[in-house]
Amino acid sequence: MFTKSHKTFRFDSIVKSKHTETAITVCVREMVKSATTKDDAHALFHSLRSAYSATPTNLKIIDLYVVFAVFTALIQVVYMAIVGSFPFNSFLSGVLSCVGTAVLAVCLRIQVNKENKEFKDLPPERAFADFVLCNLVLHLVIMNFLG
Repeated sequence: MFTKSHKTFRFDSIVKSKHTETAITVCVREMVKSATTKDDAHALFHSLRSAYSATPTNLKIIDLYVVFAVFTALIQVVYMAIVGSFPFNSFLSGVLSCVGTAVLAVCLRIQVNKENKEFKDLPPERAFADFVLCNLVLHLVIMNFLG
């Protein structure tokens, strides 16, 4: 029995059938399909990379900040899983701080992006001021949650 992405082939039924295909032909055909899938995936990654290279530098910096915030939250979750969560408020505060900062940074990226037509009249300085103010409120709430 050969299983490949939702399809199940029984070699004995293929060989016993009156079709001219053999089990080897079916296997070769599936390998060619998977090779074209790999080529499609490679072409997709290449097109994403070339499109992202045209992204302005300020948006790439915001993307890097978002990745850092999410990565820091993941490190905290792994640490909690290994060591334990005795001061649970501290764990929640740290993770919510990272996730909240990442969400606010994504909102900043949406507002600063020149291709976004909804915020074309909003100056980038105003978007950054909103980001800073919201971060200040977020971290004041988190500090209050700590106790």
